[in-house]
Amino acid sequence: MFLKKDKVKKEWTDYNGHMNVAYYIHIFDITADILLNKFSMAGDSAIKDKKSTFVVETHTTYNKELKLDDEVELYLKYFDHDKKRIHYKISMFHKDKKYLASTTEVLSLYIDLKKRKVTEFELKKVKLMNKFIQSNLNNFQSDNLLFTNKLKK
Repeated sequence: MFLKKDKVKKEWTDYNGHMNVAYYIHIFDITADILLNKFSMAGDSAIKDKKSTFVVETHTTYNKELKLDDEVELYLKYFDHDKKRIHYKISMFHKDKKYLASTTEVLSLYIDLKKRKVTEFELKKVKLMNKFIQSNLNNFQSDNLLFTNKLKK
């Protein structure tokens, strides 16, 4: 499932002549907000509801380098949840050459920002996530995932 596209900027490149690892994470993080907005868990909804997600574990691969002005496309490859956790994987592809540049697999906890403690998803958000999963299930790839056993279903 397509989420967004971006372009490697000069300030994202390093002395090796390619995109620095920090900016892969930056792009993945911005892309995650696009995903989380679908479930009212990022941006304005986090500010208004005082609930958000905190990343607790990631696994990122750097498959092939990206250079200045390369355009990338980001796709959601997997998504699941339990009562308090979200598990997803995003892949970054070179737009023109179509190669896999990088992936990130993420485990996040749902947090009550007033208490700074883990909390359960509201029923409305569970229904949104479940509907999303059902409508996209055929597009998800569950192979090579590291965190599937961390969901408590």
